[in-house]
Amino acid sequence: MNAPHPAHPYPPQSAVRSWLLFDWAAQPFFTLVTTFVFAPYFTSALAATPVQGQALWGYATAAAGLLIALCSPVFGAIADQSGARKPWIAFFGSLLVIGCCLMWFAVPGAPNAVAIALFAYVLAAMGAEFATQFNNAMMPSLVPPERLGRLSGTGWAIGYLGGMVSLVVVLGFLASNPDTGRTLLGMQPLFGLDAASRAGDRASGPFSAMWFMLFVIPLFLFTPDQPKRAAFGAAVKNGIEQLRTTIATLKDMPPLRRFLIANMIYADALVALFAFGGIYGAGTFGWGTIEIGIFGILLTLSGTLGAWIGGKLDDWIGPRRVIAGSILVLIFACVLIFGTQAHQLAFVFASAKPQPNDGLFATLAERGYVAFGLMIGAVAGPLQAASRTMLIRLAPAHETGQYFGLFALSGKVTSFAGPLLVAASTQLFDSQRAGLAVLVVLFSLGLAMLGRSSSAQI
Repeated sequence: MNAPHPAHPYPPQSAVRSWLLFDWAAQPFFTLVTTFVFAPYFTSALAATPVQGQALWGYATAAAGLLIALCSPVFGAIADQSGARKPWIAFFGSLLVIGCCLMWFAVPGAPNAVAIALFAYVLAAMGAEFATQFNNAMMPSLVPPERLGRLSGTGWAIGYLGGMVSLVVVLGFLASNPDTGRTLLGMQPLFGLDAASRAGDRASGPFSAMWFMLFVIPLFLFTPDQPKRAAFGAAVKNGIEQLRTTIATLKDMPPLRRFLIANMIYADALVALFAFGGIYGAGTFGWGTIEIGIFGILLTLSGTLGAWIGGKLDDWIGPRRVIAGSILVLIFACVLIFGTQAHQLAFVFASAKPQPNDGLFATLAERGYVAFGLMIGAVAGPLQAASRTMLIRLAPAHETGQYFGLFALSGKVTSFAGPLLVAASTQLFDSQRAGLAVLVVLFSLGLAMLGRSSSAQI
């Protein structure tokens, strides 16, 4: 169903490799800005208090997610009617670049610094997500259906690797500790970046922008696009009409409908798990920037390897089984973390509590927590890669844009729910561990909704 017409053969490997570089180009935004550098900088240095910073960042994330959820299906349907994907990638990629560059101007103490940072983040997040949506929609025209899993997994692996390399560069050479003025490698930051004004942290935005602009070039030069089929005005009108029809027909496509609901649930849980992981380590073990940074690098390494292996498994056993297996591992890891505290590992093993200056991951509980984190990293990539493969296998080939829009909708429309439930449970029971119980429930519900597919290929 998803193979191109015989008159249009698949492009050469150079085109496929150029497409794969998109994940490498876009990932630093997610790694540097949303997770390990700019977001912590915002909460610790820009906002009045860490609590206010976390709340404001959460509201901005929710706003961006809601806009992405509402617009993705519409933009995807319009793109399906117009044919070409690259103009959309270029437009939304430019929003990513502009937003990331604006982050440099969010200087501590400067007028409107908080507003600038939040606006820049929302703009860049929308650009990154929409550009990724249209990049995903190019997949069926690049390789035969039996190689889609390998393509998706390899893309995620290359993206994780790009995120890790960018994190090492920024933490090791640009971002410095404001107290010591030294980077993670113990050196003065390059280019004379001022530690007092947190220039290295702010530079993570422009750095992500330049990284994207450089490495997305091969996609535009060497990866073929779909031919243009309709003018923009006609594409908008026809696309919106087609989207209405598509949503109405979902009731006649139970496997796809069930998958989109399952994706909505386990995607929420995964977002909350990643947001929760560093906070849990900091609160339970007293980890600082160095420990969390190294933990992030290790997590990215395991994610790279896991995504690459998961892509091969996807082609071998099908995406549904990869998704189900990944969710089971996530549930197992959450249970083990639930049983881990500063003095205890996995319910049964006693551990000495961390002490000041006792070294990196010095206790048994810390090392166990790192190991559980590596398990999570190893299956998070396959889960996300196999999810987009499964969408391609379930959706009609000529409507991948709008179905990826619905896919983005299902992954974003309730993206606030997982973190909100974790926060409420943590507050209600006055325990960080209580949040993990919520994640186990969400992952289990997602697995149940995934159900059994009627197709052996899936």
